[in-house]
Amino acid sequence: MLSGMFSVSEAQAAAIRDAYEQGGELAAAVELRRHFRGIDSTAQARQLARIIAGWKPPTDVFYRLCSDEHEDRRRGREDRERQRKPRG
Repeated sequence: MLSGMFSVSEAQAAAIRDAYEQGGELAAAVELRRHFRGIDSTAQARQLARIIAGWKPPTDVFYRLCSDEHEDRRRGREDRERQRKPRG
């Protein structure tokens, strides 16, 4: 049995959502267990599949916000590196 935490990529979540929409909860549980072989409980797989199937795919706004945040962090890191370099 898988214990602890695991991450689900957007591609995996989309596959589980598709299986749920096309074949129902059991199909989504099978798809989930195909991606995460450590989940050996059908009841747990069904519960997790229901949760993942309920997730909404990220929007373009989400990707823009993440990109802007990444750019801000990169700029901040470059500014800190410039400040650390001895002037001479």
